[in-house]
Amino acid sequence: MSDQHSPRLPTTDPFDDDKLREECGIFGVTGVSDAANFVALGLHALQHRGQEAGGIVTYEPVDGFHSARRFGLVRDNFTRQDVIDGLPGPLGIGHVRYSTAGSKGATQIRDVQPFFGEFSMGGAAIAHNGNITNADALRRELIGMGSIFQSSSDSECIIHLMARSLQKSVPERMKDALRRVEGAFSVVAMTRTKLIGVRDPLGVRPLVIGRIGQEGWALSSETCALDIIGADFVREVEPGEMVVIENDALLSYRPFEHKKSRFCIFEHVYFSRPDSTLNGRSVYETRSAIGAELAKEAPVDADLVCPVPDSGTPAAIGYSQQSGIPYAMGIIRNQYMGRTFIEPTEQIRNMGVRLKLNVNRALIRGKRVILVDDSVVRGTTSRKIKEMILDAGAAEVHFRIASPPTAWPCFYGVDTPQREKLLAATMSEDEMREHLGVDSLKFISLDGLYRAVGEANGRDPKSPAYCDACFSGEYPVAPSDQIEKGFLLKAAE
Repeated sequence: MSDQHSPRLPTTDPFDDDKLREECGIFGVTGVSDAANFVALGLHALQHRGQEAGGIVTYEPVDGFHSARRFGLVRDNFTRQDVIDGLPGPLGIGHVRYSTAGSKGATQIRDVQPFFGEFSMGGAAIAHNGNITNADALRRELIGMGSIFQSSSDSECIIHLMARSLQKSVPERMKDALRRVEGAFSVVAMTRTKLIGVRDPLGVRPLVIGRIGQEGWALSSETCALDIIGADFVREVEPGEMVVIENDALLSYRPFEHKKSRFCIFEHVYFSRPDSTLNGRSVYETRSAIGAELAKEAPVDADLVCPVPDSGTPAAIGYSQQSGIPYAMGIIRNQYMGRTFIEPTEQIRNMGVRLKLNVNRALIRGKRVILVDDSVVRGTTSRKIKEMILDAGAAEVHFRIASPPTAWPCFYGVDTPQREKLLAATMSEDEMREHLGVDSLKFISLDGLYRAVGEANGRDPKSPAYCDACFSGEYPVAPSDQIEKGFLLKAAE
């Protein structure tokens, strides 16, 4: 397999470290003349799910598998003709990645997916969205049996488990491997002739199926990536389902024991693009409904409702419509910061959020302002935004947050700070209000969030419809690796 890769070129935004980060997006196509172009477009639409690195693998019968891995954005790497020309074939998959912070360290090129393995029946490549919660235990076991790991990624465990399976086909080996895996996974994989998609039994992370014309198929993390290539949305890959597409036929398998779905509720709040559809619901409409529910639960007298751009915009519109308080763009986002400040000087870094956001002073001056944001993680950005609003002459600042307090880390594919660094883990709502220095602070309730995403009776405490561990501390799959390292579950505190 040919393999192109680039030197490291970091692109993460040093001024946007106060948001939860989805760690990756996956995409695949088959039955098209130039898969690499389709995959590059799909990954471009999924760029919000991972902005540090990306990779594409394709297959064509003459020279076999081809691979390119790059640090940086899709538009800077996979729109170059020389790169696309090196990725021929009608079948391909791709991956965009956001590297995790802290002890896991920065991404190395060997960590960039898709991963490739050569088996007795031929090669296969996989791209994984999610997190394997027993990866440490699996890695120890596999290394003890002679496996040699090339990356620090938990996803590589899947390739090694497949290699040790005694099954005769790649799909069957993948079933064997994924039955050993705990946690969350949506996987797009390919062989010389097959495009494969799998979701874990709980369906924590998304994966959808699209149709390209009469002969092509696509698999994607979100429906917005189907739109960019002109594909028609067919349906979601169901929780616990494996789909295998070959010769224009789609076959469905159920390799796992049936479990009640626990889709990530934060996909509705923040991760997915607002022009995507999740579980048959428009993400934009859901976020607007969250804002309306928040206005019912936490009204306040004010003059303006302003979003913290861009993720707070739909909820702010919903809040405004429900409350009757005018909506206004009180904060303007600089869309073109790009690479200019990848390695900023200390003086520039101290400007912080002002490099990215600017207050519309003429609009804000003398007004009582409701700021609507999607979440509060560490609280650092919220404090800076509040200071900017007050500096612009606002009479009052009220924060309304379109998610419950984030008090627990996610172990299912989201980059979350350690629990003690989450503001809601150490402070009550009143203490957070005082810490942020605002006139009022209110979060939507967990029941209110469930109502906004379509659960009319709110959250069923005995059988929640979603994974909401980051809010409730109730993990649907025990994070065994983290427990081994000393993490205390809610019941153990």
